[in-house]
Amino acid sequence: MTPFGRALRELRQRKGVNQAEMAAAIGVSAAYLSALEHGHRGKPSFDFLQRVVGYFNIIWDEAEELFMLAQASDPRVVIDTSDMPPEYTAFANRLAKEIRSLSPDMLEQMTKVLESGRLSG
Repeated sequence: MTPFGRALRELRQRKGVNQAEMAAAIGVSAAYLSALEHGHRGKPSFDFLQRVVGYFNIIWDEAEELFMLAQASDPRVVIDTSDMPPEYTAFANRLAKEIRSLSPDMLEQMTKVLESGRLSG
């Protein structure tokens, strides 16, 4: 499940709407909504996000958060290390190989390092 998928499911459940009802109202299939919620689809389109916001009549702050979560929810992310030193490519490949085995604590530690800006150069 992606951050966006979790947020979409929680929003839908909070509003008391099932997947079939929401899908029919915004013009997509229930299978597509299910795939989004489970992280089996890439990040949704801007048009889709606008329809969700309109359907639920979401206020701007909550809509902005939903848009940000969508941007951070591509389950098939690509890291382009072309024109970078070989160590960067090796690191990206190692992360891709080992990401499933990271503990929640290690993931939290790595996130804090990224957020601190220590890796931003």
